[in-house]
Amino acid sequence: MDGENRLSNVEKRQLIIFVIVAFGFPFMMGVPLAAAYRLGLNTYPFPNAQMFYPAAGVMLACLVTKRRPGVESIEESGAMPRRFFIFFVLLTALMALSCYGMFIRPDMDWATMQTYVILGGSVLAWIFLLAAGKNRRSAYGLSWSGTGLSLLLMLLFVAIYLARSFLSVAISGQMAEYLPYWQTSAPYILMAVLIPNFFLSFAAFFGEEYGWRYYLQPLLQKRFGLIRGTIILGVVWGLWHLPLDLFFYSPGYALQSIAAHQITCITLGVFFAFAYMSTGNIWVPVALHFANNNLAVVVSGTAQISGYAVGWLDVLVSLVINAVIFLPFLAAKVFRRGERPEAINMEKELQ
Repeated sequence: MDGENRLSNVEKRQLIIFVIVAFGFPFMMGVPLAAAYRLGLNTYPFPNAQMFYPAAGVMLACLVTKRRPGVESIEESGAMPRRFFIFFVLLTALMALSCYGMFIRPDMDWATMQTYVILGGSVLAWIFLLAAGKNRRSAYGLSWSGTGLSLLLMLLFVAIYLARSFLSVAISGQMAEYLPYWQTSAPYILMAVLIPNFFLSFAAFFGEEYGWRYYLQPLLQKRFGLIRGTIILGVVWGLWHLPLDLFFYSPGYALQSIAAHQITCITLGVFFAFAYMSTGNIWVPVALHFANNNLAVVVSGTAQISGYAVGWLDVLVSLVINAVIFLPFLAAKVFRRGERPEAINMEKELQ
């Protein structure tokens, strides 16, 4: 291994903290998740909380080491949005603790209570983030940049998502039953509320993307290269869903669910990486992640994401469609250059 690709001592400390929080917590919470599933309790609080762990891991790593990822000295790190980080870590702890509430008061709707926590937490998070100031946001990859390209990539993803959904329905032979749904007002109303919903629930999707794209992606790309690092991140991201595959999404079809998540996370991760590396803007993959999860409600008309039967044919169809749509982005020029995405972002801020 080339010396310049080795992790520094600071990076090793940050990685250990990140792994403990981002991966240790989901697998540790797999025990009460399994218990809740076997007791027939509402298990939705667990995936809601799990989305927060990756970003909390990054933030704790930064707070402990007093450095942003990728730099050695405190001087290079720039001023930290400390209050925003501390608030988000506390919000994550509250989400995790609420998962245990169902064992104390199983009669209460803890998933709905979490929804209010996410709404209130997102609003307060915006306040802390804006109060941090432009310099602190820019130093830690939190500023907005590349407005035109960013918006174009978001629109492109929405178009791809809708086209992919119609293609899947057509392959399944259910188009005749599906088209009447799009002749009602329901899908268009659902799409219209996506923008305000993003600002009121961004914390959950930021919780994943600040961990995956801002932190772990550049780290893996530094060690394995831009393309291999992106693919490895997809595999890791898919495995991160393992407790949910076993006891939430499709418990009776765990192997198929695990395979489906590998396909989705690797292929979708390619596009998210492409978008982030093209713009240096972490809010683009955050918005794309939000769109991916919430467009599922638009195209299906239901918010149910658990208890589905997943067959191997479904997995195969997903593999073919997603590979054809997303993997060609690996040929983009951005995967052949060496800049770190946050470095691109900071350069644009200084111009």
